[in-house]
Amino acid sequence: MRVTTITEIISKEHVETVRSYIEKYNKIVITTHLSPDGDALGSSLALYHYLLRKGKDVKLIVPNSFPYFLKWMKGVEHILVYEYYPERGGHIIEHAELIFCLDFNVPKRVGDMAPFVMSSAAKKVLIDHHPNPENSCDVVISHPEISSTSELIFRLLYQLGEYERIDKDIAECIYCGMMTDTGGFTYNSNDPEIFEIISFLLRKNIDKDAIYSNVYHNYTEQRFRLLGFTLLKRMKIYNDIHSALIYLSKEDLQKYKSGKGDTEGFVNYPLSIRGVVFSTFIYEDDNYVKLSFRSRGNFACNEFAAEFFQGGGHLNAAGGEFYGTIQDAIALFEVALKKYESKLRNAS
Repeated sequence: MRVTTITEIISKEHVETVRSYIEKYNKIVITTHLSPDGDALGSSLALYHYLLRKGKDVKLIVPNSFPYFLKWMKGVEHILVYEYYPERGGHIIEHAELIFCLDFNVPKRVGDMAPFVMSSAAKKVLIDHHPNPENSCDVVISHPEISSTSELIFRLLYQLGEYERIDKDIAECIYCGMMTDTGGFTYNSNDPEIFEIISFLLRKNIDKDAIYSNVYHNYTEQRFRLLGFTLLKRMKIYNDIHSALIYLSKEDLQKYKSGKGDTEGFVNYPLSIRGVVFSTFIYEDDNYVKLSFRSRGNFACNEFAAEFFQGGGHLNAAGGEFYGTIQDAIALFEVALKKYESKLRNAS
C-alpha cells in the first residue's frame, strides 16, 4: 500500500542521493545529539531497524545516556553509548562508510563525538528539523517547518517508496518521536499531514495508547517528589509580562536523587497557569547551566534562546546553555525578560 496523501517535501535529488548511498555502502553509523530525547531516539531507531532489514551492518551510537522511560523501544539494547565506550565508538565512526546525523543542526551537539564524526571519510547525511543547519555534511535534509525528525524519517522512507518496509517496530519508534517532540501533539502540530502520517502508522498495528503510557506513565517516585519541590520552592511568576521561571541547583537535584530524565517536561507545567505564555526551566548540569524554553501562541522563544543563551530551536520550544553559576544565569534571564517585555505583554 502506497501513501498517496503525503506531500513530497524532500527534494528528489536528496532522496536519490540517499538511495544511492544506502545501496552502495554497507558499514553505516547513525548518531544523534547529546542527552537524546524521544525524537532523537525515535528517529534513530526507526532508521536503524530499516537499515537492518536492508541487510546493512549498522551501528547506532549516542553521545551519552538517555531517560529510562524511552528504554522500552525495540533495539535500545543495541545502542552504543559513547561516554561509556569512547574508544570503541571512535573506532566504529572512523571506519564507517556512511554516517546519518539525526536531529541536530551543528556538530557540537554530539559533544566529544564531533571530531570523529567530522573527520571520518564516510559520506554524511544530516536529517533534522532545527533552524540554521551547518553545511558540514554531503547531504543536508533540513526542514524546520516539520514537527520532528521522526516525521522526516517517515517522509524519507515514503519518498524512497519504502512504506511497505515500515513494520510495527519502525512505526512505534516514529510515532514515539513525533509524539514526544510535540508534547503529545499539543504544539508544533497543526499541520494536517501529521495526522495523515499517524493514520498510516496506525495501519502498522501500533498501540498509540500503550506508547503514551510507556513514556508518560512511567516516572519514578523521586521525579514526583522533585516536581512538588520545584513548583513549591523554585518557581517565580512574572505576572505583568506573562512569564514564569522554575529552576533547580545541582544540590536540589542531588537531594532528590534525580536520575536521567527525571526533569523531563518540567518546563511545561507553568504554561498551565492562566496568563503565562512563556515558561523557562534553568538547572545545573555537570559543567554548565542548561535552559529549556516553552511558549504558547506567537512568542518566539527560539529568538530569546539564541540572543542570550547560545541556543535555538522552534517558535514554541527551544533550549540554551550558560557557562557560569545558576545565579548568574537567572540574573541574565531576568535582564533578557526586560528586553522582551513589550513582546511578552503583547504575546497571545
